[in-house]
Amino acid sequence: MQFKKENILIVDDDIHILELLQRHLQSWNFHSYKAVSVKEAVQILRDTKIDLLITDLKMPEIDGTELIKFVSEHYPALPKLVITGYPSVQDSLSAIKSGVVDYLTKPFTKEELSSAIEKSLGSKDISSKKPVSAKAIDQKGDAYGDIIGNSEKINEVIQIIERVKDNKATIFIKGESGTGKELVARAIHYQGKFSRAPFVAVNCGGIPENLLESELFGYTKGAFTGAENNREGFFQAANSGTIFLDEIGNASKAVQTRLLRVLQEKEVVKVGAQKADKIDVRIIAATNSDLKEMIKKDTFREDLYYRLTVVEIDVAPLRERKEDISLLVDKFLFKYGLEYKDRFVKISPEASAILQRYDWPGNIRELENVIQRAVIMCDRHIGVTDLPDTLKYNIDFSEDELLPLKEIEKRYIQKVLNATNNNKTKAADILGIDRKTIRQKLSD
Repeated sequence: MQFKKENILIVDDDIHILELLQRHLQSWNFHSYKAVSVKEAVQILRDTKIDLLITDLKMPEIDGTELIKFVSEHYPALPKLVITGYPSVQDSLSAIKSGVVDYLTKPFTKEELSSAIEKSLGSKDISSKKPVSAKAIDQKGDAYGDIIGNSEKINEVIQIIERVKDNKATIFIKGESGTGKELVARAIHYQGKFSRAPFVAVNCGGIPENLLESELFGYTKGAFTGAENNREGFFQAANSGTIFLDEIGNASKAVQTRLLRVLQEKEVVKVGAQKADKIDVRIIAATNSDLKEMIKKDTFREDLYYRLTVVEIDVAPLRERKEDISLLVDKFLFKYGLEYKDRFVKISPEASAILQRYDWPGNIRELENVIQRAVIMCDRHIGVTDLPDTLKYNIDFSEDELLPLKEIEKRYIQKVLNATNNNKTKAADILGIDRKTIRQKLSD
């Protein structure tokens, strides 16, 4: 039987298994790519369009579960099939949770492999079906595009994205610095039907006020000193696609007036030009500023505000969705493990507990920085001592409450004990003292 020539990536550290799989796939007229490690597989995924991943779980250095996580995050539409010689209930559940379509135990027959591939590609007849599409896979679990999380707050954001991604309604994203507003904007664009069109991100706070207008809308030759040629702006570059205006609160009144015209008339006038150019672009704006307060101070146009906020998306700070922290930590551990040449490390339960307790004023950006530093500095294992002191000694008490140092110390020790379910050994490890010292300090 001759099947459709789809690209299948097979990953296993056993050369004999790879050769066996390749022979079977060639007999069915598939193109196959072989990798003996996760690192090699990731490189192939980045360079080649793959329609199905077949991977072993137990491999040296980096195991297959890490590859599955990577694929789920970066290639959510790619079907995944697991093969393993060491089956376990835990591995099976973990694989299914990560979006694996089927799970084969070695040794398997050619018929079993054929059936699993048919199931993974979403058809009963591989010869007549294309690979499963992104829309056929549930992306609302641990990852949606680059948005990581399964909290109620993140699911609310994803539900709105699903409603707006295929139209060009103007969208306003609000949230604190570091919450991932640009990731939301990119998900709206790349998860929708306009994903092949341009996506242009502009940080309005990062461009000098006197240049922002010409950078956004373009300019004509001679419009100002230094304008030696006609030049198109970011809006023209984003035509037919999406423009993301981050920190829109930094835009001057002149820029706000021009932006209002784009929204009302669907046209752009270059600086120095008399004629307007029609434009078809979806505008997504974002800020961590209070635009309503700016309207009261007459620094932001009220009519522009209502034009921008056709659809609003509120991205919650990390302290309001702490159940997503462990997923984000896994993402960053894998990201920097790859970036720093196989420095794949694990994090101790005690260090994880500290990450969960901290309120993250810098949100996801701060969390990523902490994990990046820890991956660099730790000795193959992130422990409490590898975390910044600001996390380890974060104590909650009122600003007006001035306490003796002994009382602050006692409160913090008790806080660590509560976090470890009164496990004095774990608490002592976190605090860097012995169990006897804990008892002494609490009794003082």
